[in-house]
Amino acid sequence: QVQLVESGGGLVQAGGSLRLSCAASGRAFSSYTMGWFRQAPGKEREFVAAISLGGGSTNYADSVKGRFTISRDNAKNTVVLQMNSLKPEDTAVYYCAAKLYSGSVYDPTTKYPQTYNHWGQGTQVTVSS
Repeated sequence: QVQLVESGGGLVQAGGSLRLSCAASGRAFSSYTMGWFRQAPGKEREFVAAISLGGGSTNYADSVKGRFTISRDNAKNTVVLQMNSLKPEDTAVYYCAAKLYSGSVYDPTTKYPQTYNHWGQGTQVTVSS
């Protein structure tokens, strides 16, 4: 198993940037497909981005495509979500998630939070107008 801790959230003005990091503990980090999800007040948790085991493939929600970039460094057990051109609608608690999955990140299951086995505690991102 793996334990996840997010960091890097905060308050930023619209158009600004934030870099979220997810630090994973334990071994076999490279056996996990990693994802970022977010949950706004009163809304369901939604998919943001995912990255394959070796980092060679990525998948993004349409709402963040072109603005956010997910990356991973398996040597450092770290996943990063670089968020640029932030909008007020990006305001949410952002969660790092992991699952033992070796398939394509373009598989529809990648977008569903219930398929992930491990979750961080979340980090708040607030984007002001």
